[in-house]
Amino acid sequence: MHLEFYKYQGTGNDFIIIDNLDGNVNLNKEQIAFLCNRKFGVGADGLMLLEKSNNYDFEMKYFNADGNIGSMCGNGGRCIVQFAHDMDLIHDHAMFLAYDGVHEATIDINGLVALEMSDVTLVNKLDDATCELNTGSPHLVKFISDLSAINVSEEGKAIRYNESYKQDGININFVCVKNNALHIRTYERGVEDETLSCGTGVTAAAISSFILGLIDANSLPVIVQTQGGELQVSFEFIDGKFTNVVLTGPALKTFKGQIKL
Repeated sequence: MHLEFYKYQGTGNDFIIIDNLDGNVNLNKEQIAFLCNRKFGVGADGLMLLEKSNNYDFEMKYFNADGNIGSMCGNGGRCIVQFAHDMDLIHDHAMFLAYDGVHEATIDINGLVALEMSDVTLVNKLDDATCELNTGSPHLVKFISDLSAINVSEEGKAIRYNESYKQDGININFVCVKNNALHIRTYERGVEDETLSCGTGVTAAAISSFILGLIDANSLPVIVQTQGGELQVSFEFIDGKFTNVVLTGPALKTFKGQIKL
């Protein structure tokens, strides 16, 4: 089988996207893992199928790089919206179905994609520098003083596979605050390594910084600098719930190709 695919990236978080509106593409775990493999396949942090939805513009099905079905991916969501725009499925607005429910997104005149994330109702403050929360995917956020001094792959893996998290897995974010902006590095489950950016992780970091009082609450949106570029997160905190959570940043096509499976 010759498979046509597209490659997109959002602040260095890269994805294989496949048009599956006709429903003819059925990939197994091993095939997805092969496609995402950077040595033998196309190479990506994850793979997405754009599929038909009866009630929305499309459905996003996301798979981790290890081939397993994934939870919500913020940068992936922004990239698949840009892909839908590029294939003339939408114009500058989309309503689509994902793992964690329905999402709305817009594309502005500068090409930035703003994606509305799920509401966050529970943030578990573990200590004065650590929070645990779910922003569509589960995240642990640790604030530290020096990002350059940490081995993200080693320390992230140790937390991800400890007794508390090894069964279901969790994403680990190391964050520092500089000039009222956040700088972040993330270890992602499913990739099992550091990625250049993680949209749900950036969202988790922004909300955690608010909970811990580490940023000025009047300075929304929160500016977050990832290894692959800048993202912005805005939200409202109403009656103990984070709502109208929006992740904004670039989403770009890198190339189109075919591969034999």
